[in-house]
Amino acid sequence: MNLTEGTTSTLPVPSDPSTAAGHEPLRLGVILGSTREGRFGPVVADWFLSRVGARPDFTPELIDLAEVDLPAAPTARPGPAARAELAKVTPRLAAADAFVVLTPEYNHSFPAALKSLIDWHYAEWQAKPVGFVSYGGISGGLRAVEHLRQVFAELHAVTLRDTVSFHNAGALFDEDGRHTDPADCDAAATTMLDRLAWWGLALREATALRPYAA
Repeated sequence: MNLTEGTTSTLPVPSDPSTAAGHEPLRLGVILGSTREGRFGPVVADWFLSRVGARPDFTPELIDLAEVDLPAAPTARPGPAARAELAKVTPRLAAADAFVVLTPEYNHSFPAALKSLIDWHYAEWQAKPVGFVSYGGISGGLRAVEHLRQVFAELHAVTLRDTVSFHNAGALFDEDGRHTDPADCDAAATTMLDRLAWWGLALREATALRPYAA
């Protein structure tokens, strides 16, 4: 299991940096990118949300793309059906201070529904940090993450180096959705969330002082 795409930093990372300084919790949009029938994504999402829920520095909200049916081709003048679907998700993206994208790997990349969500929005991503939790077979979804980094860079978002990835994910969880050996992945999630809290707070404060203009 490659949990952080490289060696773990030895620098100390303070826990709960935002609440320790008396700041409001960061609003975290957790985007579940798989919509495929029989998907494994909800198992990973439940595991991750249980970790976020134990932290006072985040207020998480799950954004499940299986509940949104955006047209594949964005347009500047969406029709009534597209506007109704956008109304389900756009305000939630705009309100978020940070994101974590949960993605599988499909054919060396990420799902079409996730690309559609990203392409339908622009300002909602700007000057916000994005973390990744990926899952899949032998690659653990890391090739999907590398493609997503390029996309989010174009949208002026800040992607985190530290990730969590599950290789051969189906074999790592029991029938009740519990990870059978959680120590390493729990540590990786803590590191990623600590980094996300630092970036989320820094960027929220910066944009409050000086709005970001792309």
